[in-house]
Amino acid sequence: MARIPTHTVDSAPEPVREELSALKEQFGKVLNIHGAMAHSPVVLQSYVALQQVIGDYGTFDAATRESVALAVGNVNECTYCQSAHTAGAKAAGLSEAQTVAIRNHEVDFDPRLDALLAVAREATGRQGTVAEATWQAALDAGWTDAELAELSAHVTLNLFTNYFNHMIGTDLDVPAAPGL
Repeated sequence: MARIPTHTVDSAPEPVREELSALKEQFGKVLNIHGAMAHSPVVLQSYVALQQVIGDYGTFDAATRESVALAVGNVNECTYCQSAHTAGAKAAGLSEAQTVAIRNHEVDFDPRLDALLAVAREATGRQGTVAEATWQAALDAGWTDAELAELSAHVTLNLFTNYFNHMIGTDLDVPAAPGL
């Protein structure tokens, strides 16, 4: 059960109503995570800003972004994010079986993606530290220095939402991800 109630657009603090309304339009409703973030303008505005920068300047396609989110969410055992990003990954063209494979660290359907996700998982599980061999394997798989640097922003965004959900206890309001 959530520790704080979920705001609606009308009940949210004035400084976040516009952003919360835009998120409602994007997702068809105020998701519990966004409604809870709305309690603190700094939280919702930070989330929106990170999403905006990634949208404006990021080079990863939607399937790659969702794959990173699934990998990070799995390492952090964030049920909410794994569920939300399973839906997002399916909308981006991944099959449900592929979303499960990503969460199980079994990305044999795309060795290049597997190398990137290994960096993301290691960075997540080791407080940002990535072994030289893991980094080099990603370079050898064809990822560039710029793409691996960009990965840090995607990992950071997902750590932000994972930790928020853990702290708040966000109630699941999206279809649950398949069990592993």
